[in-house]
Amino acid sequence: MKTEETRHERFKRVASKRTNEILEKIRILGNCSNKSSYEYAEDEVNKIFSEIDKQLRLIKARFSAGKRGRFRL
Repeated sequence: MKTEETRHERFKRVASKRTNEILEKIRILGNCSNKSSYEYAEDEVNKIFSEIDKQLRLIKARFSAGKRGRFRL
């Protein structure tokens, strides 16, 4: 008899897999820092990390979007 996967179990399975894939890609991106194999300018590196930071902020906001209250002064 096969049990049905809960939404939380599915989240844990999928999120773990996707997180590990992202971490591996980040490690691979780190290989580009090898100056004996690659040439790059500091502004190019800053663009890479600026975009990564931007996307992380956007995704993090999506996870906490339901937790925000209304804006008040």
